[in-house]
Amino acid sequence: MKPALNLRLHQQLALTPQLQQAIRLLQLSSIELEMELREALESNPLLELPDEPGEPAPAEAEAGVDAPPVEFLDTRNTSSSETASSDSGDAREADEDRFESLDMNFDTPARNAPSDDEFETQEPEKQDLRDHLLWQLNLTPMSARDRAIAVAIIEAIDDDGYLHEPIEAIQQGLDSLYQVDADEIEAVRHRVQRFDPLGVASRNLRDCLLVQLDSFETDVEGLAVARAIVADHLEVLAKNDRARLSRSLKAGSDQIDLAVQLIRALDPKPGSSVSSAAPEYVAPDAYAFRHHGQWQVSLAPGCQPQLAINRHYESLIARAQRDDASYLRGQLQEARWLIKSLKTRADTILKVAQSIVKAQSAFLDFGPEAMKPLVLKDVAEEIGMHESTVSRVTTRKFLYTPRGTFEFKHFFSSGVSTVDGGTASATAIQAMIRKLIEAEPTGKPLSDQGLAEELNRRGINVARRTVAKYREAMNIAASNERCRLS
Repeated sequence: MKPALNLRLHQQLALTPQLQQAIRLLQLSSIELEMELREALESNPLLELPDEPGEPAPAEAEAGVDAPPVEFLDTRNTSSSETASSDSGDAREADEDRFESLDMNFDTPARNAPSDDEFETQEPEKQDLRDHLLWQLNLTPMSARDRAIAVAIIEAIDDDGYLHEPIEAIQQGLDSLYQVDADEIEAVRHRVQRFDPLGVASRNLRDCLLVQLDSFETDVEGLAVARAIVADHLEVLAKNDRARLSRSLKAGSDQIDLAVQLIRALDPKPGSSVSSAAPEYVAPDAYAFRHHGQWQVSLAPGCQPQLAINRHYESLIARAQRDDASYLRGQLQEARWLIKSLKTRADTILKVAQSIVKAQSAFLDFGPEAMKPLVLKDVAEEIGMHESTVSRVTTRKFLYTPRGTFEFKHFFSSGVSTVDGGTASATAIQAMIRKLIEAEPTGKPLSDQGLAEELNRRGINVARRTVAKYREAMNIAASNERCRLS
């Protein structure tokens, strides 16, 4: 075979550094983006923040970046002459001014820094269940031996307030300090059970409820029957067998009702009342609001951070030595790429948010039952982008609506056919199922088959197994577990 030269033509997608940066910024949340830009400002001397918050970045014109779109902002408090001047002048400052004038029934954060005589209120650090119990232990007179046992018990309590650790494990944990027997551990556990919240360190539900019943005065009506039910008939109570309870306890229906009301007032998970989880706060990336009868979208002020090129370092490029000039030119190019990538990110988020609001306007008007089926492909085709790009935008991005703040992904769901040839989204069907369960007769919960039949009567072609799947996704118990006394 003779050696030869062949010429081939083929296409190949090359991920340039600029494209890789744009993709990475697109999938970052607002908090992660802020951290990313903070690192960029520290590492790149060509980047800086504008002197004035409303001043546009001077380098945006050079990078070919347009001002953020403002056609979806509320201009009820802005005259036409002011609008014309803002278009020809400072577009970004007009964007922020108009955003502040929006009447969307929610509070926007103050832009001005607090004065010297103003103080920012800070919530105290939240205390978890173990800290709460240890604090009470320090106020309780105990011997050093009992205190060590109590600490071991408290450390073994789970978040619901129950102690599932076997006595042998607690004894092994105390071997280095004391040799204790099971009776000592049980005695200290009973003392811990009287801490707040009442019933912690219980072994099971029966133990927990009995400790709480012991705190009532002896003359409380129905207390004796309630103790008997908790002690020996919890399973009968769970099955809602009132006749069997009445026969077993030889009590009338009125006494059973009083006892059940007393049991309902107890806390089956006392540890959950002392939450150790810190609340999670999210900052919306976009806002949906109604203006002149139409749903419109605007970006949050911080969705497109403002960066500028440091003119001093830029002017040094022409006068710097070869190595220094090469370094500064590289940093200048990276700064321009970053500014342009931020603009692309903001434009993409706005396009996706507009498409979502357009598709789910019925949800904004009427609630979850009006949610329409929507998939990534629908939005991608409308805005002319790839599904992977839409997927990145919808992850950890949040949209504020009058019905609450939701992640973009909340508005996407599959569809189920209806009798009239249309489709209903899974979210809408879940909302219908929840509404049917909330309105079901007390003591006679609807089965999955009953829910499916009711939905079929309403025109939704859904099978029983689909209803069961949606019910489990909403963490709703089955019908036999939803039995309850009236």
